[in-house]
Amino acid sequence: MDSQNAPAAGSPSGEAIAPGPERVWRAGRLDPMPIRTLPEAPPSIHLLGPTVFLVALGVGMGESYLWPRLVLVFGPEIRWLFLIGVTLQAVVMLEMARYAMATGESIFTGAARVFKPIMWFFFAVAILVYIWPGHLSAGAAAFEELTGIPWVVTACVALVLVGILFSLARVIYSLLENLLAILIGVLVVGTAIVASLVGDWSDLASTLGGLFHFGYFPAEALSGSWFPIVVGSIAFAGPSGMQQMWYTLHLRDSGAGMGAHIPRIRGLRHAAEEEAMPARGFMFDTADPDEMAKWRGWRRWVTFDALLLFWGITMLVTVSFTVLAQSAARQNPNVKELIESGDRDAALSAMSDSFSAVGGPVLGGLFFGFIALIGLNATLGLFDSFSRGQADMTHFFVPGARRFKISHLYAGFLWGVIVFGILILLFGPADGPSGVLDILAFLSTFAMGAYCVVLLLVNNRILPKPIRPRWWTNLVIGFGAVFYLGMLFYSLFRFGVVVG
Repeated sequence: MDSQNAPAAGSPSGEAIAPGPERVWRAGRLDPMPIRTLPEAPPSIHLLGPTVFLVALGVGMGESYLWPRLVLVFGPEIRWLFLIGVTLQAVVMLEMARYAMATGESIFTGAARVFKPIMWFFFAVAILVYIWPGHLSAGAAAFEELTGIPWVVTACVALVLVGILFSLARVIYSLLENLLAILIGVLVVGTAIVASLVGDWSDLASTLGGLFHFGYFPAEALSGSWFPIVVGSIAFAGPSGMQQMWYTLHLRDSGAGMGAHIPRIRGLRHAAEEEAMPARGFMFDTADPDEMAKWRGWRRWVTFDALLLFWGITMLVTVSFTVLAQSAARQNPNVKELIESGDRDAALSAMSDSFSAVGGPVLGGLFFGFIALIGLNATLGLFDSFSRGQADMTHFFVPGARRFKISHLYAGFLWGVIVFGILILLFGPADGPSGVLDILAFLSTFAMGAYCVVLLLVNNRILPKPIRPRWWTNLVIGFGAVFYLGMLFYSLFRFGVVVG
């Protein structure tokens, strides 16, 4: 990469220049990125990695609540829409990783390089959507079914404990990666075992067959009562809203690609140990064959994450819950009518009953334990991700914010959202856990369509040509933008509802 082979100055695709002794890659409207050496990629096959955050965020209410509810009403054939949604998210994950690993910057900084108001849009959306303690509320409600402890008490105590845990951690990323890996392992193995006890081979066959029942869409699903719910469920097939964008920050803290040149965020107690954060990311020499060989190694590493750890684990958990849903339909033949009449919790109660039918009340209680675990996983991931993303944008783009360490800003947003969550739980307008969860869904689908557009702009305008996405990848991401935004606006204008 040198100035002779670079595009002309002012080119939107970037410019390689050499001011003085340091070579840099100039792209977009922000400071140029100095050229640094790309670290060697780790082995492609691995067990832990930043994808555990996406799994923790993705395996949530969509897989355990929204999709089982759709299966109970429309049958397992509706699951082909889940396959479309989670596969699209796997491609999005790879494209988010492309920018983060190539530069060490978050996708928010990439958006600012294109046009700063785009980044501020996501800053505002994060506040509107993710300050509500929805997942934790739903998990706490399940814990109340298990123990009798009021869900508000459990949720408030859990919020405080999460804040203390993150504040005491030396390196927040390392703590969370190991903790979430354990919790996800318990969830995946536990639900698979229970599904094998409760369901039968015909349930598994119909569940897997439903993934390939392309085009199945019953007329009732096009109604004003159900189409917005289907839209929301597709958006919640895997991580929803801005969670994929936050993944770029977890990649950076894991040291993936050029993220190895960026300091890691520490807990408040250890904030003094944090190194100075550079004002911009870095770029490697894409004209060097050795560097490009290392880049291809990193792409293999993250592709393994996307296909096996993210797509595979998410699919396994939702298969387990779909088997449970079909067993629940046999145990409770009237569950479909209850759901259609507006009983929002009928699906969860029916699946708990199917647990009890096999192993008695103890196993029935275990189901609510799984739901509580899902709420805890999502809360740990969401609170960290929200604080990480807001601190990143504040540190780099709010005047005067660089006087503070990014760890201090992280702690400020973390405890801010905790205090707000407690106030909402105690005095807010939401009508119980389900009402709080509905607030979380608002704007999520719009954010997903918007970040597909941002990905197309950032990866095709900011990155050097040798590492830009292929045409077919752009086609898939473009389809994602049309898919999410098209369904959202159709639902809005046809039924006057954004998501159900």
